[in-house]
Amino acid sequence: MKKTAIAIAAVLIAGTAGSSAQQKPAVDTAKIGAAIVAAFPTAPADWKSRFEQDETMKECSIHENSPPKAVADAIQKREKARIEYPADGKLVGDWKAGERLAQSGYGLRFTDYPARNPNGGNCYACHQLTKAEVSYGTIGPTLLNYGKIRNFSEADTKAAYEKIYNAQAAYPCSNMPRFGTNKVLTIDQIKNLVALIMSPDSPVNK
Repeated sequence: MKKTAIAIAAVLIAGTAGSSAQQKPAVDTAKIGAAIVAAFPTAPADWKSRFEQDETMKECSIHENSPPKAVADAIQKREKARIEYPADGKLVGDWKAGERLAQSGYGLRFTDYPARNPNGGNCYACHQLTKAEVSYGTIGPTLLNYGKIRNFSEADTKAAYEKIYNAQAAYPCSNMPRFGTNKVLTIDQIKNLVALIMSPDSPVNK
């Protein structure tokens, strides 16, 4: 009985070692890309660019969102250079408008074409922002008291603007959309979202 148990254990260990030594199959990105395009045969012509990955997204896909440091540093540098700042130098807008924007998921869906309203930020899909909101996503961190925790500092206000404008500049291969760089939101809309999380009067910081 003891010899049988030892033999079974040896077989299991050998099998585990063999499976761990196996490498992941190569991914045919061209085939994946073709499948994605084929899945949307009636997509408008001006949507075609959404099927094409830029350099950053290609690198994030290749490294499964965990790029080595050299690649991550290159992504961060490239994406930071793409950030545009308000012409008036003011990074904080109207938090009430920001709250409405955070609640809105309008935009970039087939049902929203052609556009009849401004795009929304849909922030609650990924973040908790206020205690009053009972339905929110948890893909991103909670933003409760975001500005208060940071003493509403100028440096953190600028960092918040940059994260919303282009999250890849802060966290390479972030899951957060590049709202400003990809023209999903306008600079004024981004300023309003900054106000939502960085204004002392905002419900986020109450």
